[in-house]
Parts: sequence; structure tokens; C-alpha cells
Amino acid sequence: MSSLLTEHAVVIAGGGPTGMMLAGELAFAGVDVAIVERRPSLDLAGLRAGGLYPRTIEVLDQRGIADRFVSQGQMIRRAPFADTTLDISDLPTRHNYFLALWQTRTERILADWVGELAVPIYRGLKVTGFAQDDTGVDVELSDGRSLRANYLVGCDGGRSLIRKKAGIDFPGWDPSTSYLIAEVEMAEEPEWGIRRNETGTNAMAKLEDGKRVRLVVNEQHVGQRDEPTLRDVSEALTTVYGTDYGLRSATYISRFTDMARQAASCRDRRVLLAGDAAHVHSPKGGQGLNIGVQDAVNLGWKLAQVVHGTSPESLLDTYHAERHPVGARVLRNTMALTAVDRGDDRSGALREMLSELLQRDEPRKQYFAMMSGLDIHYDLGEGHPLLGRRMPDLDLVTANGPLRVFTLLHDARPVLLNLAESGGFDITPWADRVQLIEATYVGTWELPAIGTVTAPIAVLIRPDGYVAWVGDQTRRGLADALTIWFGPPAARCEHRAFAVAARITSSPHPERPESLKKY
Repeated sequence: MSSLLTEHAVVIAGGGPTGMMLAGELAFAGVDVAIVERRPSLDLAGLRAGGLYPRTIEVLDQRGIADRFVSQGQMIRRAPFADTTLDISDLPTRHNYFLALWQTRTERILADWVGELAVPIYRGLKVTGFAQDDTGVDVELSDGRSLRANYLVGCDGGRSLIRKKAGIDFPGWDPSTSYLIAEVEMAEEPEWGIRRNETGTNAMAKLEDGKRVRLVVNEQHVGQRDEPTLRDVSEALTTVYGTDYGLRSATYISRFTDMARQAASCRDRRVLLAGDAAHVHSPKGGQGLNIGVQDAVNLGWKLAQVVHGTSPESLLDTYHAERHPVGARVLRNTMALTAVDRGDDRSGALREMLSELLQRDEPRKQYFAMMSGLDIHYDLGEGHPLLGRRMPDLDLVTANGPLRVFTLLHDARPVLLNLAESGGFDITPWADRVQLIEATYVGTWELPAIGTVTAPIAVLIRPDGYVAWVGDQTRRGLADALTIWFGPPAARCEHRAFAVAARITSSPHPERPESLKKY
């Protein structure tokens, strides 16, 4: 084994948006976390992902940093589908817009945030291997040194070395089409806009400097693995347009396909996967960066509680249980969008039919709630429609004045929100972990893709903004939910905890709810 460099509770391989968001979440929770990033600086070739969906902006708002992104992006209240755009301004969220913001800016904003949280980043280095045992993981670096961590998280992209070394299968679908994306200079003015062919969409647009062209063009052959060249771009342009418009040079060339694969498991003991390391798919629909950031927010607080010993290691199993179905749905969505985008007559007929259906309010709202993640529903069992869904950002009234729900999540601590009579809940055994907030709310409770739901008397909100328990008049199941998601009651309060549980469930031997038995 190489010489030991230092120890950290968590090492993250990969410093893209997913890795940095996860690092911020862990640092927020007081975890000693470090990032290993192969790039020596924040410089990023090309523009990459083009923006943030409403749910991603919401999770940034939950940490009090959404304004940093919104101030540098452009709010767009219509989102594209096929040949048209559809209104999203009536989605039931405070952030009812798509934020146009190139990945280069997104990464710099996240880097500033994790810098403020004093997260060390080992730049210009790669993870070349690792070995895990019962107590931790030895992580080998490309300069011959190594790190020791309790946990290693692979956020190292679609070709993830962490996934491969962990022996995690990556089943899915091989590519059916291949694209080149490039920023180039041409001697002649090209055909601006979109042109479809039988295998997909081609497009050219003028960049801000007025000299370069950003293009996306189909390749004739699928499955090429070599790094793309200027000659490849010229051949693809000539095949589609009949000319390469006097192609001179390129500042950036990359290749992507519609390959769709997902890790069979998000975890192997002390090694976990997030973002593109866990799922790859076509960029159609722009979901990749967004789902990665949302992966990080789901994993961060759970991993922090396990590191701190607050919760057992089994809590990490819920990361796979919750996020794997989300990833599978994104693969399905992008495969469908790739099919809809083809230029043959049958695909054109399907595109026209779906575009017509999405002019209606209900399917339009359902579609964009799905694409943005606003409709995500973690399976926590039967119960109130809020259970397992994102908590709406309500404008509450408290004894200390008005307060937004998302403001309560700024320090990444769970919240028991009591909307009934004051003093109706005693969570003293969990008071060191869970905030008890008493408030009132006057208004309807509206959920994306669901509509109006009955107002509960209380909700238990996880640090990622999802509802872990919904209270009715019986208050049944609260003690179980607190224990399962946020650890057992404090030892010094254990006797009182049982008394509290008995009182709020109105039964000396409450049966464990079905929604919690699986964990």
C-alpha cells in the first residue's frame, strides 16, 4: 500500500456538480469530507448541461443558496417539448421556471459554497484503486499516495472507475444513435436552427462571441470509442448537410449517445455511487445534472447520520431503495424523448400526437412535474398523499413572525412541523436532532401532479425536504418514524421516550406501521 496521506470520514471521487453538492451536504452536517478531482482547475471544456429544473432549485433553496444560482441565470417560464414550448409558470412551486445556466457557472457557484465550508479538494489527481474492509476504505491516488476513509462515494461519471472496481453491474441498453457536440469556427455561414433526420436532431447556433458555432450533429456510425476529431465533425456535417461549411477549427468536441444504463446497486458495503456513476442516459430533456444533484441531497444527510453514529448503517439501504427507481424512470424518459425526436414519419406522427395532448393542463403539468422531479414519490407505504413526497414551501405564521418552510431546512436538520394546538407534541428524546416548530398555515395544500390534498395536523420533514410522517388526530407512528429516520431516542431519555410513544399512539403496544416495516 502507498504512503498514507491523510484520513477523512468520507472521500468523494469526482468534483462535478454531484460530487460538490454531496460534499456541501456532508460538510453542512459536520462530516470531515474531501473531494478528489482529476481536473487541476475549475476550467471546463464546453458548456455542458444547460440549466436547472424547479425541484433542483428547490433543494438549493432548502440550503439557502438558490439565489446564488438564480442571480446568474435566466428564468424561462416555457420549456421545450419536440417542436413547441409549453408553459410551466402555473406549476405549484415557488420556483415555477427553468433556470438557464450553463454547467460552467453552476460548478463555480458550488465550488464557492464548498470552499466556504472548508472542504478540501485534491485537484489534479485521480482515484486509481481502493480496498475496503470492515472499518473503512483505503483509497489509492494517481500520485502514489493514499487516503483512508470510512466511506468512499463514486461521483466520477459514466465511466466510473469506482463502480467498476466495486464490481457493480451496469445493465441497460446499447446506443442506437451517436452525436457530436462541438464549438467550431467556419468559413461559411451555416444553416442555423434545427434539422431532423431519421436518427435524430441536428442543430447549429451562433455563440455569444459571434464568431463560433455551437453544433450538435448525428454521426453515421454508432459505437466509436476514440476521442472525436475535427475530421469526424467534418464528415458528420457533410453527411447531414452536404457540406462542412468550410470548417476551420474547434475549441471543443465531444461525443454522446443514447446509451441507457443503470448501476444494479447504488452501494457495495462502504462504497456508494451517485450521479452519472450510477446512471447514464441521453442528454435529451436535460435531466442528468439535475438528477445527480438530487441524488446527493438524498444521500448526504443519511451518510452523515451513519458517520456520526446517530443511525445504523442500514439507513444507507434506503438510498438505493429511493433513488434507483428515480434513475430508472429518467432512463425511460430519455429513451422515449430520443424516439420522439427522430425524423421519420412514424416518429413525427407520435410527436404531433403528444404535442397535442400536452396542450391540455393536466397532462402538461404531470409531464413537467415528472421531468423536474417535483412529483417524486418515495414508497414509504400507504397513508396521506404527502407521505414520501416533497414538502411544499408554505408561508407559515409563527409566534416569531412569518416563516417559509424551506427556511427551516437551511441548516439541514429535520423538522417536526406542528400545525395543530400548541404543545401537542413532545419529542424531547430527539430534541438534539429534530426541530419542533409550531405554526399555522391558511391556504390550500397543492402537490404537483396530484392537486389539492387534505391539510394534515403535523408533518415530519427530512433534511432533503421529503415528508417522513404525516400526523392525523391519533398521532400514531411518530415515535417509530423518528427512530427509523433519525436514530433511537437519547439514552438518558429512553424511559420517557417510551412514555411519549405510548401517549401519542394511545396504545401501550402500538403495532409498527406497514410503511416502516421494510426498513
